[in-house]
Amino acid sequence: MLDLKDIASFTDYFVVCNGTSDRMLDALAKSVVDEMRSQHKKKGRVEGEARDGWLVVDYGDVVVHLFSPDQRDYYQLEELWDEGKILLRLQ
Repeated sequence: MLDLKDIASFTDYFVVCNGTSDRMLDALAKSVVDEMRSQHKKKGRVEGEARDGWLVVDYGDVVVHLFSPDQRDYYQLEELWDEGKILLRLQ
């Protein structure tokens, strides 16, 4: 999780993770949407297609990026937003 509160005007946090297949990316997106709806009563908007290797679930103050490993390496969001503070990193 990347804290962007003092850096970006459009969101407070990025959550960035990998999925190793289209099926996994779709499952991750579905899980995020279902859990946020169930636990926090928030509706997210999914953009992108798993086959393209990048899905975004937008909650306004939190944006979840779901990448294939190749797309994550290509776009390097963590480096692009390196002024943000890393709050949590799981491997």
